[in-house]
Amino acid sequence: MPDDHAKSLFPPAESLGRRGFLGASAAAGYTLAAGPVQAQTIVRTDTAGLSAGDVVIQTPTGPMGGYRAKPATGSGHPVVVVMMEVFGLHEWIKDVCRRFAKAGYLAVAPDYYFRQGKLEGATDFQTQIAPIVMRKPDDELISDLDATIAFAGTDGGDLARVGVTGFCRGGRNTIVYAAESTKARAAVAWYGGNLLTTNEFMNRRPIDLAARIRMPLLGLYAGDDPGIPPDQVEMLKAALAKSGQKWDLVVYPGAKHGFLADYRPAYSAEASAAAWPRCLAWFKEHGVA
Repeated sequence: MPDDHAKSLFPPAESLGRRGFLGASAAAGYTLAAGPVQAQTIVRTDTAGLSAGDVVIQTPTGPMGGYRAKPATGSGHPVVVVMMEVFGLHEWIKDVCRRFAKAGYLAVAPDYYFRQGKLEGATDFQTQIAPIVMRKPDDELISDLDATIAFAGTDGGDLARVGVTGFCRGGRNTIVYAAESTKARAAVAWYGGNLLTTNEFMNRRPIDLAARIRMPLLGLYAGDDPGIPPDQVEMLKAALAKSGQKWDLVVYPGAKHGFLADYRPAYSAEASAAAWPRCLAWFKEHGVA
């Protein structure tokens, strides 16, 4: 749970103002639709053959924590930046980094909400999570992701082969970064929502940015996701069609929001078995392998 100091600094989501509150409410819908956290993950990726652990990433405003996994030997590895869900830099996100590392990547997940508060262990969206994630400025997010890529370059990563990916809110952030940065070659957004949401901090709407993405973008969406309805997915397709970039949006019928997250009841083994190789193939096709 966020500590008492963090809670005193960040009032409930209702105080975000009308636009922020509406955005927070919508985000709560698709976050909670994924279901509560289970005690165990189904997939557990070990560290055999890997170098993995917590790292410190230098940003223009000070050090930021993170988690990095990469092959234990060699250098010049392709890089994947992993953007977390709203539940923080917890064990499942670290496991995803190890999965990428087993495939030959240097995968790093930055803890970019550290200035706003502590997410690990938070369960209530309105009182604990929204006051943190809805106050992450997009400009600051982009700067943190740039710093994460720079860190990867000092840690044996090949900055000519960088991909970005993210889940839930991290999927939304992936779309934003794909439009605002030239530091990556390809992007994969997993059930990225908040397509129409803005507030004074999150001042970019993914639906508006999609028409000017700067890299190939793959979007992986759930067919049974009340928080990201089919009409919004169609709007995203229409915007991407104007981009001039290679893109693809795949919807898995019957899957729920968070279907790759095997630590929650929303996990779909069938959708995950199809989507994970598709993610790896997308990066390989577009020079991140």
